[in-house]
Amino acid sequence: MLFLLMYLATLTGNFLIVTIITTDQSLHTPMYFFLRNLSVLDMCYISVIVPKACVIFLFNNRVISKVGCATQIFFMFLCASTELLLLTVMARDRYVAICQPLHYHVVMNPHVCVQMTLASVLGGLVYAGVHTGNTFHLSFCQSNVIHQFFCDIHFLLKISCSDTLGNEIVILVSIIMIGGGCFSFITMSYIHIFSTVLKFPTRGERGKAFSTCIPHILIVTVFLSSGAAVYLKPASNSLSTQDMIISVFYSIVPPFLNPIIYSLRNKQMKGAIRRIMRRKVTLFRKAIR
Repeated sequence: MLFLLMYLATLTGNFLIVTIITTDQSLHTPMYFFLRNLSVLDMCYISVIVPKACVIFLFNNRVISKVGCATQIFFMFLCASTELLLLTVMARDRYVAICQPLHYHVVMNPHVCVQMTLASVLGGLVYAGVHTGNTFHLSFCQSNVIHQFFCDIHFLLKISCSDTLGNEIVILVSIIMIGGGCFSFITMSYIHIFSTVLKFPTRGERGKAFSTCIPHILIVTVFLSSGAAVYLKPASNSLSTQDMIISVFYSIVPPFLNPIIYSLRNKQMKGAIRRIMRRKVTLFRKAIR
């Protein structure tokens, strides 16, 4: 029931963000363009995992086909890797907005924003395809029970009777290159941002900049650290219960928190919500007259 409530809250929050950004012309800026894409991605990400998990918990139906498992892994890795790349692009957007404000609309023009988004999706497709293909080339002749509430590569490696060393090396290298590279880029962006923000003359301007950036750092840290805690350990040495709990923090928590920390606490979003509500109330009053 907790997973189901989190799922419904995530869908509601993200759908609200997509609707508001789409309908309010004042939010048609690069920052909110990326936030809308992130919300769509979060709805897809959590929908890959939670519905099947709810079926498992509520109806005790633990069966999933091999094709279904492969499909779930592919789309989970697609959404997770695309989200990480998109969060990196958002850090770049904030860097340009705060450190190079006079060049912002030139550097982050609509054409560049679309290209960055498509590049993130393409990178996610490649990442998901490589890992899904590598995993399902293995033989599974041991237990067919995965001690997890969704299909996850780390747990599949534990029940394979093939040599999984190559798979673990590929996972390690990809995490270091993609995860480490994105984290380094985001960290460097925020170092430059904070050094610029500290030079702002008023406390209000500094507070506004920090309130935008710190939630971004928080969600990226939770996302990457929880994923690394599971995937950087050898599959044979993993504690299943502990890993199940940690996996919640990279599979369910980010899509659930993103609407809250990125948008619904944002003054411009709140203003857009009030404008839309006033418009709806006005139309309703005219209709009943």
